Amino acid sequence: MTAAPSPELTSVRSARVSAARRLSRRNFRGKERRFLAEGPQAVREAVGRTVTADGREEPALLELFATVEAAERHADIVQAARAAGARVCTATDEVMAEVSQTVTPQGLVGVCRFVDSPFEEILAARPRLVAVLAHVRDPGNAGTVLRCADAAGADAVVLTDASVDLYNPKSVRASAGSLFHVPVAVGVPVEQAVAGLRAAGVRIVAADGAGESDLDGELDSGLLGGPTAWVFGNEAWGLPQETRALADSVVRVPIHGKAESLNLATAAAVCLYGSARAQRAEGGCR
Repeated sequence: MTAAPSPELTSVRSARVSAARRLSRRNFRGKERRFLAEGPQAVREAVGRTVTADGREEPALLELFATVEAAERHADIVQAARAAGARVCTATDEVMAEVSQTVTPQGLVGVCRFVDSPFEEILAARPRLVAVLAHVRDPGNAGTVLRCADAAGADAVVLTDASVDLYNPKSVRASAGSLFHVPVAVGVPVEQAVAGLRAAGVRIVAADGAGESDLDGELDSGLLGGPTAWVFGNEAWGLPQETRALADSVVRVPIHGKAESLNLATAAAVCLYGSARAQRAEGGCR
């Protein structure tokens, strides 16, 4: 039997380990424009993504840390990472625990370039379904809404300057790889987001539990068949009045049972899938 290869990285004090560990902090992520993607699903999707850097297309994945066991179990991912030009290095469990942001590391952690897109590029692509996260502060919710948007076939996601950091490790994990699929703009003031999308021919719909109309009525009217941007607010207090006032319509998800409300990600999924169905129906924009 062939002995398993020894890990290349064995010291938690290594410069490469320290550099990766720093990316758990927002200020370092912003300075270096890099973030961590953890687990086989996220790393697999990162391998297939390119970004524009210094005027040319570059792979999103720069570096991959893997335990020997994970490298053997996910040999296809490791091979694809090497083929894409990423630096791959095996590491001990102790080193992986230092780099990982989870209680039970999955053995693969990628160092990636930022993948967000300029808002102007999103507008130029004439999007038909957009999720705008206007005041979303919980990173897990932000990542889950991004995943829902991807599943519903949305063309883009916009995080305003009042929302959480897209590259927070919890956001990245909650997106389950969708971060690498959907164009995302970050740091856009909500007024600019609404004005730009409206000028691009997109109807603005704010999702709010106190909306004057409900989702069923919007669907019955056929209004959701056209290009639509859903604006989602804070997990606890929804959207402020000044943000609701920017929308063409403020819509609530009807509660037919006894539940007090829906959480943000669930409501976003219902709204986005409602639009996706309407846009694909006869007379819709897709």
